[in-house]
Amino acid sequence: MKTHPDMTRRELLAMGAGLALAAVAPALHAQATSPVLTRPIPRSGERLPVVGLGTAIVFDIADDTAKRGERTKVIQTLLAGGGRLIDTAPSYGTAEAVVGDLVAGLKARDNVFFATKVRARSNDALVPQMKTSQQRLHSEKIDLMQMHNVGFQERAQFTSQLAILREWKQQGAFRYIGVTHSQDQPRANERLIEMLHGEKLDFIQVNYSMAERSVEDKLLAVAKDTGTAVLCNLPYGRGALFRAVKGKPVPDWAKAEFDAQSWGQFFLKYLLANDAINAVLPGTDKVEYMIDNLGAARTRLPNAAQRKRMLALMASV
Repeated sequence: MKTHPDMTRRELLAMGAGLALAAVAPALHAQATSPVLTRPIPRSGERLPVVGLGTAIVFDIADDTAKRGERTKVIQTLLAGGGRLIDTAPSYGTAEAVVGDLVAGLKARDNVFFATKVRARSNDALVPQMKTSQQRLHSEKIDLMQMHNVGFQERAQFTSQLAILREWKQQGAFRYIGVTHSQDQPRANERLIEMLHGEKLDFIQVNYSMAERSVEDKLLAVAKDTGTAVLCNLPYGRGALFRAVKGKPVPDWAKAEFDAQSWGQFFLKYLLANDAINAVLPGTDKVEYMIDNLGAARTRLPNAAQRKRMLALMASV
């Protein structure tokens, strides 16, 4: 099967639906034979694959049988391709319950690193919400529990709720604890820097993409210095990056120098080239996109000079 170098991500990767990558363009097939990059979680040394799966919106599908079948294939592709991390939250509609049901149906719990979240206005509401997450995920032990969008909390409330999470971790309910980023980017960055200096957090989750780079100013360096793992949500800038390059081919130099075979890989590789990042969390409901996302972590990453060139390119489109 011949492929044109300017085919879109969807056109090219549609040929690889399922896991039949032998039919895909040779560069993508070669990627699938290489292991996915892993990085150690600083607090423990446990290695985590650097590409995970976000579930906001795309897994909010309730009991839709056909869509559950499609999402099951996405999870199977993640796991078969060397990934482990699935990130969800009670605030993502039915996504948390759907993820729990599908992983349980696959009998794949031991192969999944579950990350979910809790956001409660009071301590009385905190514990019931975390128990509900255990039930929805069909798992008494959750790998990572994150306090969600902590910018809304007063300092005293944050401290008291974090203490409860630490108790649950000590009792074995959670393996790691962390916090996630607020939507108010500059304020949230400063708040997280304060937390990193004042609290021994295992993880933070931030909004980071080539379209939103404010965490590069200081936050990522502080996370690295304090031994805190970093997860990236919205790595495609809510689709803004794809819209910016619509109809444009991936530059030949990106393919030749660091193996970016699609725009999706181009955008993810920029983030993964920063070694402060432990994992990116692109959301998808397509098997072919899951394959492509994992491919970003199988081959070379750009160096500092190449990242500057990537930014210059995006500034010009």
